Amino acid sequence: MRNLLLYSWLCAVLLPTFSQWGTIAYFQLNKEYIARVLCENRDRPELHCDGQCYLARRLKAQQEKQDQQTTERVQNIPVLQLYTPPFLRFDFLPELTVLPTKVTFSYQLPAYSAPLADLLQPPRL
Repeated sequence: MRNLLLYSWLCAVLLPTFSQWGTIAYFQLNKEYIARVLCENRDRPELHCDGQCYLARRLKAQQEKQDQQTTERVQNIPVLQLYTPPFLRFDFLPELTVLPTKVTFSYQLPAYSAPLADLLQPPRL
């Protein structure tokens, strides 16, 4: 039962993500029909559109629809305003003050000094 609930929730959350993939899959499966019948540029084969205009139009319409639904959801969220009557003030709680602390950290590496005597000698034969 718990697994069924988990899978149904997961599908409900991921369904809007797969809607664009569904449109692309539909386009791939029906590419010939779309290029022959639904394409705006079917009369101009030199453009090699092959239905890409139809796909772009469908994806743009789908994105605009999804944006509009999101905007409507955000606008329709009920606002919960809490009112506290004056006699329920919580003055008995101590006031917390945070004192600023200065944290300093410095770490210096010692200066590197190469052993010059070994580096500047000619090779021995």
